[in-house]
Amino acid sequence: MKKLLTLFSLAGFLFLAPVKTSFAQDAGASVAVININVILRNGLAFNSIREQIGKYREVFQSEIQKEEEALRNANQELARQRALLSADAFAEKRREFEKKVADVQRLVQQRKMNLDMVQGEAMEKIQKVLNEIVTAMATEKNISLILRQDQIVLAAPKLQITQLVLDRLNAQMPTIQVSVPAK
Repeated sequence: MKKLLTLFSLAGFLFLAPVKTSFAQDAGASVAVININVILRNGLAFNSIREQIGKYREVFQSEIQKEEEALRNANQELARQRALLSADAFAEKRREFEKKVADVQRLVQQRKMNLDMVQGEAMEKIQKVLNEIVTAMATEKNISLILRQDQIVLAAPKLQITQLVLDRLNAQMPTIQVSVPAK
């Protein structure tokens, strides 16, 4: 009975004792939320990259279309020559044509890789500036934890810093020059 009474008094003490705030609250820690997708969609520098890459892609696409047209013409010419050439001569012409097709395919892949590379380089430059902006804002506002919007379920609107970060990024880096991709 004495043990039971001690157990109940201990349980009562635990339930009635004031709850201490967490360490984060004691330290004055604050949290903020940033929506990276909004920044990627609305950032002037990101839009500048999309625009420039689109122009490079159009130029490359027109060059590739010319190559493809030349291949179609060569294929039609090869088909016309089929009846005129010996089997060995036709086979040799066919191998040359297939080599040209493979060369154009490699060219397309190389151009795509070059576009991806210059886009990645430009994105890295923006990412560096964005990280500096977020770090400075965290220091200024004494924010100890910044979470991405897509990683949380619910956050109060007052925790949002997306627009502040976007405004600073747009002011600091309204455009970026994307390098000309190698051909």
